[in-house]
Amino acid sequence: MALDFQDLIQAALDRKADHAAIALTSQISFVPEFRKACEQDTCRKYGTNWMCPPGVGPFEELKAQALEYKQGLFFQTVHQVASSFDLKGMFAAKKVHDPIFREIMTYFRSRPEIKRMLALNAGACELCERCTYLDDPRKPCRFPEQAFPSVEAYGIDVINLEKAINIPYYNGKNTVSYVGMILFEAE
Repeated sequence: MALDFQDLIQAALDRKADHAAIALTSQISFVPEFRKACEQDTCRKYGTNWMCPPGVGPFEELKAQALEYKQGLFFQTVHQVASSFDLKGMFAAKKVHDPIFREIMTYFRSRPEIKRMLALNAGACELCERCTYLDDPRKPCRFPEQAFPSVEAYGIDVINLEKAINIPYYNGKNTVSYVGMILFEAE
């Protein structure tokens, strides 16, 4: 049975994504400068876990890995915050987004038509209280099936991708949006 992409979109929406669309990897711009922003450690996660740089791997390797896929489901969750300076609200919103991401990922894993996939989430992996990367970068991730790299680590230009697939980047005053992308190969 062929995979119906509209079913994937609806499944994401049913699991509380606010927007969802299929994106072709040919629509993705990979920007090395975005990855270099990680090196400036603005989010304070650089060098702290396996799913962020440098542990996640070199930019060119990640780009090549993503381009092995023809398409992916891109989705967004939108959350109200008190203001554009409400960091506490933004962190709380990320804690709402992550379970939605995992629920959509679980749905993808349940689909027999999907032969392989690459799941990318928003921001740093926060699965473990302390990542093995901090103790010894030679020790592997404890939960590789549950830990997901970020779209930022892959250097994906989210704004241009959202424009290309008609998902709004700006969702109104006092909102924060988080994204996820599941690249996949299907029968």
